[in-house]
Amino acid sequence: MILGSQCTRNCRFCNVTSGSPLSVDPDEPMRVAKAAFDLKLKYVVVTSVTRDDLEDGGAFHFAATIKAIKNTLPDDPKVEVLIPDFKGNFKALEIVVSANPDVLNHNIETVPSLYPIARPEANYQQSLDLLQNVNTINASMQVKSGIMVGLGETMEELEQTMTDLFVHGCNIITIGQYLQPTRNHLEVEKYYSPDKFKELENKARRIGFKKVAAGPFVRSSYNAQDLFTG
Repeated sequence: MILGSQCTRNCRFCNVTSGSPLSVDPDEPMRVAKAAFDLKLKYVVVTSVTRDDLEDGGAFHFAATIKAIKNTLPDDPKVEVLIPDFKGNFKALEIVVSANPDVLNHNIETVPSLYPIARPEANYQQSLDLLQNVNTINASMQVKSGIMVGLGETMEELEQTMTDLFVHGCNIITIGQYLQPTRNHLEVEKYYSPDKFKELENKARRIGFKKVAAGPFVRSSYNAQDLFTG
């Protein structure tokens, strides 16, 4: 995770600390690349807090990190980035996509009816537009998103959200169980059984997704390399 540990938003499902972030560290991209090199990684997932305090939302820093990894690691390393919405800033998204990550991930997180309680500072359509804009900038880029279940959504809402993602250019999807990180966060309304996750996976494949990971412990980076190459 880059761009510090303080998030400028306060989503009610997330346990990342919200507060006033520190200045961006210009040496961080190379430190990330060196850590990946030392660990002999071949597939690197880079994410961040949301930085609404920055004009570009941290896009340039993402791009610098992608380039540092690709220029430092041997044997054509793959880089997946899990980005915030950049408040819909097309130029910020263009900066990241132009750095040529192998996968561009942005999580839709939940169905639109639950945004007011789960993601009050985000916008469902804005996130869909971001995913679609990736294809506008680079039609060959792999586009990924994730949904957490158990917040009170219906199966019909989940199917519609998966459809929305697919028609907006997303071709990789992860679906996992929401778990309440502390008592101060949203409560779990429902635990989905393995059979229900299989049902969701089948729905996603019928919609058109070829790459799907669905299960109680699935998260955004779950078997990320396998999903990319599979």
